[in-house]
Amino acid sequence: MPRRGYAWWLAIRPKTLSVSVVPVLVGTSLAWSQQAAVLWLPALVALLAALLIQVGTNLHNDVADFERGADGPQRLGPPRATAMGWLAATAVRRGAWIAFALAFNLGVYLVHHGGWPIVVIGLASLAAGWAYSGGSRPIAGTAFGESFVLLFFGVVAVSGSYYLQTLSLAPAAVLAGAIVGLPAAAVITVNNTRDRESDARVGRRTLAVLCGRRAACGIYAGELLLPFVLLPWLAMLSDRGFWLALPSLALPLCLRQIARFRHAAGAAYNELLADTARLQSLFALLLAGGLLAGVP
Repeated sequence: MPRRGYAWWLAIRPKTLSVSVVPVLVGTSLAWSQQAAVLWLPALVALLAALLIQVGTNLHNDVADFERGADGPQRLGPPRATAMGWLAATAVRRGAWIAFALAFNLGVYLVHHGGWPIVVIGLASLAAGWAYSGGSRPIAGTAFGESFVLLFFGVVAVSGSYYLQTLSLAPAAVLAGAIVGLPAAAVITVNNTRDRESDARVGRRTLAVLCGRRAACGIYAGELLLPFVLLPWLAMLSDRGFWLALPSLALPLCLRQIARFRHAAGAAYNELLADTARLQSLFALLLAGGLLAGVP
């Protein structure tokens, strides 16, 4: 049994937290590229709030999956704190609500800065974080898990971060959100493909369960490759020109990941999942670099 502090560290799933950092980075970089200035406090508060929402979502997912029997002895993924008995279910659930409450409190400042659109974005994000694993029909157990991540960890988060900087919304921000949300959804595709057999046993109907492994491979490939197809459109909308070819440096790694997915089996999906999250971070850093290149 790990020490209590380390058990909590595992429960928040640190390898996936970059998925919440990426959209704030990209949305802020896009705004910075267009107005040659950045508001650091709103950006940092938004980043912390996004991290807390994801921590709350991960903790709530940990305890909810345990209570539904989804994290049984045959689980292929990394051990979960509640299922392994490292942390009590009541403590993990309390931790989730504390994370959501802290995010809500940070949202008060963001609302003061950005007004009613931030109220809508903040409340929708908090509700979605709970609904991902909560309720009688959690999103995580349906075919909409990837769409949820694309929307809230892509379009909504990037657009919200952009709005906090400019107090306006631009088509480029929405498109940039889709571009970074697609590889974030790929992380969920890996997770659900790995768990498709155990998910099916407990009645979860994820996209991987409904479509099968071969179709999941095609979905994963699309989630990684479509962002490269959309980059020229973003270059046109953001007026960044050839600088937005910079993320194309990640294309060989994407192709390698797709080949690995095609042949993955069992616990090999765990490393693939972590590498997919890292790939999204690399892509986002290159995208942010392309957006900020030449900005005074």
